[in-house]
Amino acid sequence: MRAMILAAGRGERMGQLTRDLPKPLIPIAGKALIVHQIERLRDAGFTDLVINISYRLEQIRAHLGSGKKLGVKIEYSTEPEGALDTGGGIATATTLLGPDPFLVVNCDVWTNFDFSKLSSPPDQAHLVLVPNPTHNPDGDFCLSEGKIVIRNSPKLTFAGIGVYRPELFDGDHPARFPLAHLLRNAATRGTVSAELYLGKWIDIGTVERLNELKVLLRGENKARNPVNLDPYD
Repeated sequence: MRAMILAAGRGERMGQLTRDLPKPLIPIAGKALIVHQIERLRDAGFTDLVINISYRLEQIRAHLGSGKKLGVKIEYSTEPEGALDTGGGIATATTLLGPDPFLVVNCDVWTNFDFSKLSSPPDQAHLVLVPNPTHNPDGDFCLSEGKIVIRNSPKLTFAGIGVYRPELFDGDHPARFPLAHLLRNAATRGTVSAELYLGKWIDIGTVERLNELKVLLRGENKARNPVNLDPYD
């Protein structure tokens, strides 16, 4: 199964950090954010990757190259200035992803989720959900008996991790559109399965949450190595 990393966003909520640097290249624990994601995918068996790029795309290409040094093969899906949102970005990349189901993960999520557990879904899509963080208290989707359902009952947060069949993106769509639109339509047809993940998951959407992650990693590193601490910046 191929995997796609969503990395085309501007990262405006990161303030000055992304004025001259694309969000995927923000350093965390001595490596670019996207490198951590690539290594997790590689270690789970995903070595054929597609990365969509837009903002300061030349920096991402220069940093990652073909992916050979990281033990993967990278193809790039180039988007126009302003990017194509999540749905438009994936739809555009389907020509690179091929005819089989594929994994998509947001570049800016930090998680211990085991990607190797994911397989081709019987439905059009399979999502990973997490308990609602403080910044998304109302959640995104309602989970019932392993399916996403459209109800007003309590919702969970979409983790930015999903497996999709290419046919989910068939049909006429605007060039720029959100993935959530397709998922809700598919859920009304009963064709979106999901699971709840209770492990570590952080959406690195703001400077504050980035700093929270760095504090967490410093603490973990100190527990493993109380003498020689690496800088987590």
